[in-house]
Amino acid sequence: MAEKLLVLSDMWGIKKGLWITSYFGYLQQYYNIEFYDIQQLANLDIPVMTQENIHRAFMEGGIDTAVAHLLKKETKPCHVLAFSMGGTIAWKAGLNGLPMKSLTAISPTRIRFENEAPDCEINLIYGECDKFKPGMKWFKTMDVDFKIVSSFGHELYSDEKIIGEVCVKMLQKITQKAV
Repeated sequence: MAEKLLVLSDMWGIKKGLWITSYFGYLQQYYNIEFYDIQQLANLDIPVMTQENIHRAFMEGGIDTAVAHLLKKETKPCHVLAFSMGGTIAWKAGLNGLPMKSLTAISPTRIRFENEAPDCEINLIYGECDKFKPGMKWFKTMDVDFKIVSSFGHELYSDEKIIGEVCVKMLQKITQKAV
């Protein structure tokens, strides 16, 4: 039976997320995927969809609402793949009891303010040019597995090369356990 994988979108949700189907193409035959558009999870109603407005809505209660809803919906241990703000939501949900086997989060910049990590296998990926990624001191203090990808910025998760690399690593993990 396939392992469950929660996938949490970036702040744009499905509105600008066609790239996410590439992840599903790689992963769906090995994982039972449950996808969450984090705007819906946070009950956001934003009349003018700008980056600033969406970000503000998440900062002003949207993250906490999304975490609370995720905790109600998911009660069994699973793997999590999350992007940007979705990674921050997954991280906070993990700290609040979401049973995670692993967390792969790409560009979750807001976790740089955290001083505790969820109790699971963690793999963080950031673009070298993402000016809001955590600093090396934070990575050492948190003692988490991370990778900095040279020549990429914040939205590296939408690049086909990165999508392939992330998925191969996730598939290796699950297929090695099956052997």
